Amino acid sequence: MRVLIVDDESLIRMDLKDQLESQGHRVVGQGRTGVEALDLVKTIAADVLLMDIKMPELDGIEAARQIRHLNRLPVVLLTAYSQQELVKKARESGVYGYLIKPVREEQLVPALEMALGRFKDEQVMQEMMVKEKEKRQEQIVIHKAVGLIQEQYGLAEEEAYKRIRQYSMDKKRPMIAVCQQILKQRKK
Repeated sequence: MRVLIVDDESLIRMDLKDQLESQGHRVVGQGRTGVEALDLVKTIAADVLLMDIKMPELDGIEAARQIRHLNRLPVVLLTAYSQQELVKKARESGVYGYLIKPVREEQLVPALEMALGRFKDEQVMQEMMVKEKEKRQEQIVIHKAVGLIQEQYGLAEEEAYKRIRQYSMDKKRPMIAVCQQILKQRKK
């Protein structure tokens, strides 16, 4: 994994870096503040961001919320505190994990791998939802075009659909493009 580490304590950053690199992962960037985290996420290709909650300029929870909107990578938060209110705020910010300092080596990589796996699963689901929405919109266009052909030529729905499909095949054009053309011509 390519990991970004953001923590205002340099000793913690060094320790996390050592733990990750000893297990074969790469630390591709480091920062000290939430503002630096935002900059790193925008400029460095990474798989996951490991970030402290309590930092100067912009805390980790708010930085995580903003990074979530960019939808570039999952965030795992680090904290010395296990207060329920912090956990709730972290969850609401859209983070993918929460680790209590000091982080034990046997917890670190599994937490990051779980976060990355969940993030990738969400990406796949979002892509599927976009494709499904596009498919529904295409079906609406096709249905409207079929309706126009039915009306114009006095055909049954099935026959109108067959004619559009045949025209599409004859012209070697996608059916959706043919239907869009039919609707566009109708507007003229």
